[in-house]
Amino acid sequence: MARAPEHDAARARQRDRRAGRGAAAPSGPPRAAAPPAPRAAPGEAPRVWPGSPDPLGARYGTGPDGVEGTGFAVWAGEAEGVELCLFDEAGAETRLWLPECTDGVRHGFVPGIRPGQAYGFRAHGRWDPWTGARFNPAKLLLDPRARAVDGDFAATGPDGLPPASWYGHARDWPDREVADTVRDNRDSAPDLPRSIVVADPADPLVPDAERPGTAWADTVLYELHVRGFTMRHPDVPEALRGTYAGLAHPAVIEHLTGLGVTAVELLPVQQFAHEEHLVRRGLRNLWGYNTIGFFAPHAAYCSSGSRGEQVTEFRRMVRALHAAGLEVILDVVYNHTAEGGECGPTLSLRGLGNRAYYHLGDDRRRYDDHTGCGNTLDAGNPVALRLITDSLRYWVERMGVDGFRFDLASALTRTGGEPDMAAPFLAALAQDPVLRRVKLIAEPWDTGPDGYRAGAFPPGWSEWNDRFRDTVRDFWRGARPGLADVGYRLSGSSDLYDWGGRRPAASVNFVTAHDGFTLRDLVSYDHKHNEANGEDNRDGTDDNRSWNHGAEGESDDPAITALRTRQIRNLLATLLLAPGTPMLVAGDEMGRTQGGNNNAYCQDDATSWVDWSLLAQPRWRGVRDLTARLIALRREHPALRADAFFTGLPADPGGALRDLAWFTPDGREMTDEDWAAPAGTLAVFLSGADVARHDARGRRLTGAGFLLVLHAGETATGFTLPGPPWAAGYEPVLDTSREFTLAGDAPADPLPAGEETTVPPRSLLLLRAAPRA
Repeated sequence: MARAPEHDAARARQRDRRAGRGAAAPSGPPRAAAPPAPRAAPGEAPRVWPGSPDPLGARYGTGPDGVEGTGFAVWAGEAEGVELCLFDEAGAETRLWLPECTDGVRHGFVPGIRPGQAYGFRAHGRWDPWTGARFNPAKLLLDPRARAVDGDFAATGPDGLPPASWYGHARDWPDREVADTVRDNRDSAPDLPRSIVVADPADPLVPDAERPGTAWADTVLYELHVRGFTMRHPDVPEALRGTYAGLAHPAVIEHLTGLGVTAVELLPVQQFAHEEHLVRRGLRNLWGYNTIGFFAPHAAYCSSGSRGEQVTEFRRMVRALHAAGLEVILDVVYNHTAEGGECGPTLSLRGLGNRAYYHLGDDRRRYDDHTGCGNTLDAGNPVALRLITDSLRYWVERMGVDGFRFDLASALTRTGGEPDMAAPFLAALAQDPVLRRVKLIAEPWDTGPDGYRAGAFPPGWSEWNDRFRDTVRDFWRGARPGLADVGYRLSGSSDLYDWGGRRPAASVNFVTAHDGFTLRDLVSYDHKHNEANGEDNRDGTDDNRSWNHGAEGESDDPAITALRTRQIRNLLATLLLAPGTPMLVAGDEMGRTQGGNNNAYCQDDATSWVDWSLLAQPRWRGVRDLTARLIALRREHPALRADAFFTGLPADPGGALRDLAWFTPDGREMTDEDWAAPAGTLAVFLSGADVARHDARGRRLTGAGFLLVLHAGETATGFTLPGPPWAAGYEPVLDTSREFTLAGDAPADPLPAGEETTVPPRSLLLLRAAPRA
């Protein structure tokens, strides 16, 4: 079959560019008519039997006639041949050609290969970057489906940079404009981590019946970093700090259950690499949003080894968390990989099938970058989509996790360049019998055109609600957002999610996240302070919506300290009393600070690690106790965790009360004109008798009604408490102006309905309605 004209034109351009450099720089050895003979190891080379194209990856078991060994299968549809590379304990390499190709899958079975075997692949084929082909057999490639990876992606060469051999192109070529087009023939195997054969567990980690199975309406998420959360915990043995085993330690689990959260959302734990620009500055990627192994638990978080032990330790961690009633949600990065753009390293997918796995631009040499990380995985391609969905099912079925938060999820929906809410990725998960039953959370944006899709993901998905974050921050710092916007955020964000049968839990409410200021820093800094990141404070957002309350950074002024702590209580109470799915960030409940760094992704030190000694201070112990009590209140009262959107009508025809009502400071119900005013004081009544929630037998869940009053003004204000039919009186439950609210206070005196009460400056009141006569 003749080559397409664009291929010949690309080769001509390649020759012309080489001629312009004044030296013939061949891209590699001429292609052979047939694959060369395999390199033999000392002694007899292992036999390779045909094996099977399914399943993909390395699967240990029995082959023909019950012979023990491992089957290897890897998709490389455009490659001319794939070598399996086996490494012994001394690092000596044996190369074996995978003998069969079925539908683009190269496969073979090698007798005698057992779990713990280190391996990789080398793919042979065209080197033609102008058409997107970047095959280079000098580069050892990780198995995209390796269950474990042994080795450190922070290794450096003599120049202090990642080893030059990692790069499929001539990274140091003098003409930087064309460096990515010149093939580098140095062998990367001595410098690259290895894939490891791991035996599949015989059974899933836990049957569905043994999972916590927390309903969405009852879910409270707690975002944490496996390493950062445990590195400074005094009760965790030093050898276990920063590991899966450390997170499973009883002292750590006791803190989580004591707070009352229902799920931990783990920052990326799939095998990741450290970016060149960080290694160049002597830093490491702490957060892990730079994945290179979608099936492998990150080896550095394992306390017992990296030759498959990480799989066992991760599973034990999940089992321990499940036993405590805690679900495990993984923050996953399928939108891009650690290979970066055309000038990045060749580690796995680029060398196996660049054109299938990545979105390439009109100039096929370049990558479409909708992630800010150099490349975008093409989830619309069946090969890449299968890699993603197989990975997700593996983490659910074999590793026991309960759901996923998808980083830059809009990138996974791009098919013809634009986000598409009917994209193959979304359709695949919607019909998958395993994945459609777990918790799915979207970060509903990416960095590309039209990438912001908050509220647009289909039913079955929840989404990070950044509008809740921004509105709540603005309200409490006195920026006066519109009352209507505040009202929507306090009632479940129906303006975004009330369609297609979605419920308030579709809104993942948060005030802080791993990306940005901690809660303590949010009330202590007007500006970011990211100098330690080595980027001249250019990185990280400038739109912090923060307020330092009169001093930048830590302050010894008692008045400033007291006001900051009150604001922390306000923010926590607003988050945990609003309908939706609240998400806390690890350490916010005990005053964790990053010293004003709002992008601490590369600070693998005390900047990012949770400081457990803060709990020895009464100030922060009080905040922790408040957080636990707020979560308990939410759990105990159906009115505070609505499972359906409020209507402003009785839940049942003929009901006595509407399910919610809004009030002005003078105690009257709000009108359309009132909603047009800037937000300063707002109150909402939530009816516990008419809430639209039922138990498993269909019986209505009823409970107390509550009046929630928010006042962001700098002076106290009067508020007239609504009378009948709403309530005969009110019992104060929470007053954030009091330092030890809900931490052992004596009950406050009841307040009669219809009378004016004083709301302290910058405070939130929660009042329980007394039964009506």
